[in-house]
Amino acid sequence: MTQGTVQQHTEGEGREPEHQHPEHVHSHDHYHVTHHHSANGGFEHREYWHTHEHNHSPIVHSHDYPKTKEENEHGKEAHTHDHAAPAESPA
Repeated sequence: MTQGTVQQHTEGEGREPEHQHPEHVHSHDHYHVTHHHSANGGFEHREYWHTHEHNHSPIVHSHDYPKTKEENEHGKEAHTHDHAAPAESPA
């Protein structure tokens, strides 16, 4: 569900030139990271993962790692979405 178009650009360009990924819906294991307040007063990362259909809004970006690595390792990234409607972007 597309609510509107946000104009995106990068201020600087990494080793991989600015490029766009279109909106799409798909499934793969994806990860969530929480910050757990530990007894020593600091925070530790806690990760969990699961699989369900979810969306990615369109994005324009640049980065310093190869685009092939971005595509091949996408399933290892942490994702944020509404689990009540994971295939829809919030309004």
